[in-house]
Amino acid sequence: MGFVPLILFFSLSFFSTFTLAFNISTLSFNDAYSPLFGDGNLIRSNDDNSVHLLLDRFTGSGFISSDLYHHGLFSASIKLPSDYTAGVVVAFYTSNGDIFEKTHDELDFEFLGNIKGKQWRVQTNVYGNGSNSRGREERYVLWFDPTQEFHRYSILWTHQNIIFYIDEVPIREVIRSDAMGGDYPSKPMALYATIWDGSDWATSGGRYKVNYKYAPFISEFTNLVLKGCAVDPIQQLPSTKCAEAKAELSGSDYAVVTPERQLAMRKFRQRYMTYSYCYDSLRYPVPPPECVIIPSEKMHFRDNGHVKFGGHHRHAKRRNRVPVVLTNPGSHSGTM
Repeated sequence: MGFVPLILFFSLSFFSTFTLAFNISTLSFNDAYSPLFGDGNLIRSNDDNSVHLLLDRFTGSGFISSDLYHHGLFSASIKLPSDYTAGVVVAFYTSNGDIFEKTHDELDFEFLGNIKGKQWRVQTNVYGNGSNSRGREERYVLWFDPTQEFHRYSILWTHQNIIFYIDEVPIREVIRSDAMGGDYPSKPMALYATIWDGSDWATSGGRYKVNYKYAPFISEFTNLVLKGCAVDPIQQLPSTKCAEAKAELSGSDYAVVTPERQLAMRKFRQRYMTYSYCYDSLRYPVPPPECVIIPSEKMHFRDNGHVKFGGHHRHAKRRNRVPVVLTNPGSHSGTM
């Protein structure tokens, strides 16, 4: 086995050990969700366990959870549109912007399409108390093709921390601190899933637009999970019944970044992160209080927070194009 394929195989096998780590129950669409917009472009499976969201030249589409949650695990297996997807945005996120317009909280997974032959990019973000001017964006590429099969994307939100997972690999953790103040999301949020036209910014800063010759663009959602304390959307305050649910959530396996998961997160960020606000010293001369600056990681980034030309993610991207050579084909995880 050659050196480069060996590195790729290590990356695949290392991350694939986390794929089935969680023991979580899934819900049908009717159990916990409702259409949000573009009803004709929201197609539910016959068993009500999967949803297709379509974007065409007339409209995008989306769905929303039926309840607001004060902390929780929000998760789905998602497959993204293939071929030319420049300008297309698929979002999986929590928000209370419809209720708290000026002081909203939000936790985002945003998937940003690309021109044909180029990778989808993934962006995460954290907003608290309407802190839009203090966005906490990070961007990544992936170690697999998200258009070929389903992969699980999860957002864990507790009183103590926020963890973004991809296939049960933690890719980002935000630990609450007093210094964050209201920038840490604290109010009940709903779960949203959408697909829409982001031509003005999503791909190369708006250079490449959605080309509806390739429409409809179809994103698929299945294995839907909502686990947490549902609260009254009128009262907007958690009731006493939430105490038990919060304790269960905070004590769950996926609420803890174990040493093994910490290692997986470190490897992911070293290889696949392409932008971090924590390293954007032009925007934040003093890093926000939740940032953990890792010198070996920081050296790969420019002052504007973007990875240096020829940085670690470019090596990862090249490895994705190298055929995987296995001594035992039966051991291949199938995530590429």
